[in-house]
Amino acid sequence: MKVLLRLTLILVLIALAPCDAYEVLAHTSNAASAGHYSSNLDALKSFEQSSSSKQAKPLPAPARWRGLIGEYGLDNGILYILEKDGRLCASFKRAELEPLEEVSKNIFKFPAPGSRAGQRLVFTRDAHGRATQVEAGNVLYKRRQVGPEEGANQLRVKPLRPVPELLKEARAAEPPKENGEFRAPDLVELTKLDPTIKLEIRYATANNLFGTVFYSEARAFMQRPAAEAVVRINQKLRQMGYGLLVHDAYRPWYVTKVFWDATPDDKKLFVADPSKGSRHNRGCAVDLTLYNLKTGKPVEMVSTYDETTDRAHPDYPGGTSLQRWHRDLLRSAMEADGFTVYEAEWWHFDYKDWQKYPIGNQRFERIAISRK
Repeated sequence: MKVLLRLTLILVLIALAPCDAYEVLAHTSNAASAGHYSSNLDALKSFEQSSSSKQAKPLPAPARWRGLIGEYGLDNGILYILEKDGRLCASFKRAELEPLEEVSKNIFKFPAPGSRAGQRLVFTRDAHGRATQVEAGNVLYKRRQVGPEEGANQLRVKPLRPVPELLKEARAAEPPKENGEFRAPDLVELTKLDPTIKLEIRYATANNLFGTVFYSEARAFMQRPAAEAVVRINQKLRQMGYGLLVHDAYRPWYVTKVFWDATPDDKKLFVADPSKGSRHNRGCAVDLTLYNLKTGKPVEMVSTYDETTDRAHPDYPGGTSLQRWHRDLLRSAMEADGFTVYEAEWWHFDYKDWQKYPIGNQRFERIAISRK
């Protein structure tokens, strides 16, 4: 009965005051048993994501900590070092997040009370100030290389076969046959609807996952309802000082086939199966991020674009508070206008009506001709 009354009170508070209710829910969960806290964890994450854009924008993490943030250890025992609410924190195997006390530039300790109270974490840095390892409780954790090389903005994957060979095969192949009734395609160009939307179409350059040019032109097309939704989202974000930077939108089917055939099996979660077609092929998916209106530069996210690592997941807990805030702001803005985020990529969003459009295989230059 007490649990039922407490849950009822929480729901009432959420309905009346969404921002304050989260704090009440968090405090209540902390006071409850570990079992109740575990069962509410998914609900807490969902609620936090839905209200993230209403939270105050965090300050950047202190520069002296930036080289420490990351993943350490082996696959079966990862130590995460991240910044949250202005404190450097540690998390073993994504379990309980524990704030750290700064002893010196490279030494931190767990505060009391707690099972690790007083235990020190000693970081070793390279000449550039980036930690290469951390010692915790007499255990040495080596830094994991989970993203692109330091300073690079694009992770590379070695294709299973030469891409030019795969491109030749894919262009000669036919998309899968589909049954049912579909809307007539109406692909429109995003920048013609709103010139303030910026483009950085990586697949029109060699700066992409496979290091090969796939598109003849750096352009972004979407089905008209989806494109108009992106324009509305961009206008709303501009009121907050941000704009949208698009990396990819409509993608011809043959390019999806190349991606699939080139990608190693352990990374196929990040590419679409050509036998089913992708939402990019239907003109209803977009890969994008935010840029700062004042500087014109992309904001910093938890991972880089097209990064085939755990950091790409939209609920990955690492990084800094500001990085996660930017990621959640983008997600909240997109979801408010009919898009859903892909479970493995924070930058990939699908429009609600994607299944109503057929798989497309037109190259960009053919779209341009057909619309003149």
